Amino acid sequence: MFRDRVDAGRQLAVLVAALGTLENPIVLGLPRGGVPVALEVARVIGAPLDVLVVRKLGAPGNPEFAVGAIGADGVRVVDERALQAMGVSEAALARIEHVELEELQRRELRYRPGRPPLDLTGMTAVIVDDGIATGATASVACRGARALGARRIILATPVTPAGWRQSLRRAADDLGEPIADDVVVIEEPRDFWAVGQWYRNFGQTSDEEVLEALRGG
Repeated sequence: MFRDRVDAGRQLAVLVAALGTLENPIVLGLPRGGVPVALEVARVIGAPLDVLVVRKLGAPGNPEFAVGAIGADGVRVVDERALQAMGVSEAALARIEHVELEELQRRELRYRPGRPPLDLTGMTAVIVDDGIATGATASVACRGARALGARRIILATPVTPAGWRQSLRRAADDLGEPIADDVVVIEEPRDFWAVGQWYRNFGQTSDEEVLEALRGG
């Protein structure tokens, strides 16, 4: 479906631009794979690029299957049904969360050295990832952006499972706010088992590639 993340980002940017003029926009890539996609979106809509660091809480023995996710400032989402289905105890979840919190803090220091914390007050946050499987990290990212003061949240991604976009639009956070005000998706295939199956080239994105994108590519 997509040659690589750059191709996906360019296609996604067309749909984001079609939303019209955005008030005080900032594009936030989810490290690492979402950042090269976000760079193309930022270029097309003429907005600054930054990162919003979130970490998936992967199930023991199956780390790609998210049972939750965490973000900065204590933002946290846990899928209780997924925990039960995978047999994840509270103690096991605490161990996973401890490891992922350390990695989240490492990435914050690595990608935003010497820079002040994100302040999204009054801004339109365009949150970009390279694909969404369970939606845990995307949900945490949106909640985190709202907590940082974003006035409007647009979640943009090349591919999600069928029906996921509509389920997110119906969802709300604990305060009754929508998770995202707009959701932009290129494709929603029914035969979905992993994000990488929709890319011809889906190699790992390195820290150096993230830093290069943040410097403008």
